[in-house]
Amino acid sequence: MRAGVLLHTAPEAPGCGMGELTEAWRFRHPQDHSVTGCRRSLLAVLGAVVVFAVVVAACGGGRGADGGGLVGGLGDGSLGVVVVEAGDAIQVRSLNTITGDVAFFGLPIDRAARIAVDDYGPVHGFEVELGASLDDLCSNDGGQAAAQQIVADEDVVGVVGTSCSGAAVAAAPLITAAGMVLISGGNTSPALTSDLAGNPGPNYSVGYYRTTTNDLHQGAAMAAFVAGELGIATAAAVHDGDPYTQGLAQAFADAFEAKGGTVTGVFAVNKDDTDMVPALTEVATGGPGALFFPIFQPAADFIADQAPSVAGLEKTVLVTADSLLNTNYLSLPQTTGIYFTGPDQRLGANVNQSTGRSAAGFLEEYESRYGESPSSPFWVFGYDAAALLLDAITAASTIRDNNLVIDRQGVRSHLNSVRGYNGLVGTLNCDDFGDCGAARLTVIQNLGGQDNVDASMNNVVFSYTP
Repeated sequence: MRAGVLLHTAPEAPGCGMGELTEAWRFRHPQDHSVTGCRRSLLAVLGAVVVFAVVVAACGGGRGADGGGLVGGLGDGSLGVVVVEAGDAIQVRSLNTITGDVAFFGLPIDRAARIAVDDYGPVHGFEVELGASLDDLCSNDGGQAAAQQIVADEDVVGVVGTSCSGAAVAAAPLITAAGMVLISGGNTSPALTSDLAGNPGPNYSVGYYRTTTNDLHQGAAMAAFVAGELGIATAAAVHDGDPYTQGLAQAFADAFEAKGGTVTGVFAVNKDDTDMVPALTEVATGGPGALFFPIFQPAADFIADQAPSVAGLEKTVLVTADSLLNTNYLSLPQTTGIYFTGPDQRLGANVNQSTGRSAAGFLEEYESRYGESPSSPFWVFGYDAAALLLDAITAASTIRDNNLVIDRQGVRSHLNSVRGYNGLVGTLNCDDFGDCGAARLTVIQNLGGQDNVDASMNNVVFSYTP
């Protein structure tokens, strides 16, 4: 270990006779070219030189060491800095579900992040490297194992991921404790951010962000549809114990009761179960008019297949969520007619402000690269997450002795300040707990058939904005 003493001074304003305007000042004060700006800068330099003693890891000669001088850009050095030497690349990572039954969900997020990095281009002349895609396996163990691999590389600045909330429960504490940021294009569990009433969730980690929508909104959207549009007075919910599925099932139940509906029960199934009849028989005892099952495949395949034949559920309307909003599930014959809540995919002329890429242009690029359309709508969140991360790195960086110095706290400070950001998904605003997503949701109904998947994705029957 070695300690670096980093002296912070205020950046010089133009016209003050103290040198040229720094990159950091231009980024943070684009309109401050006045005499007042000069006076403020001079006072800061003359009256407040702050000395920070920053201890950073330098094991094995890694580049996560001090910059050997003044650090500019956004940030105060409190989490240390990463120094990218001339000719090297900025290191970020993608951690999503890219294999197994849920790869339909995570793979488009990973691919979108790669397209975003290419679209964004170099940061202050330094290339950005995503490295090999890492797999969160949509599980707690998978998230933990991948996070341990990431934090072993002290050069990594930030991570786009995870896909699954259960994986983030284990990954986020490790990644954020290392001073990195984790920004997700797939997580939706309230446990990872907040209850939207100012209280942190039980699994919240400072340094965690997401561009997706908090499931308290998604639960409310489906409750509004079932109670208001379908006119159903009773409903049950099923989860599989995962933080995402359990949180969303409860969010729906709470919102449904708030609308005057009766919840006949919130039930649990095992992820590995294939015979759902015993659990569904228990659900049927309450005679629910609707059954909300926001779980994953393959368990969801068996619920859709077996529920209609269980006594008491013959006329029960099946409704589910974005965990199953993928081309594979929609193509199954037993899912015809099921209602799905999820992100509003009507992106229109939306353009990401950091890259200039339009939604339509992205889809063309995706199909050109991968020979298929995205299998789930979460690509849009992955793209915006990567672009926000690169903006934050840009804001927290400065050139020093031909090297790029990235202030880890500065990356977080930029993300904390995001307001009115124009993303592919719409306008993004980050709150105090890392929720940045635009809460625009829809309910679609599956028309059925493999040839109708795209039509089903666009078959919007209800729109919701809180």
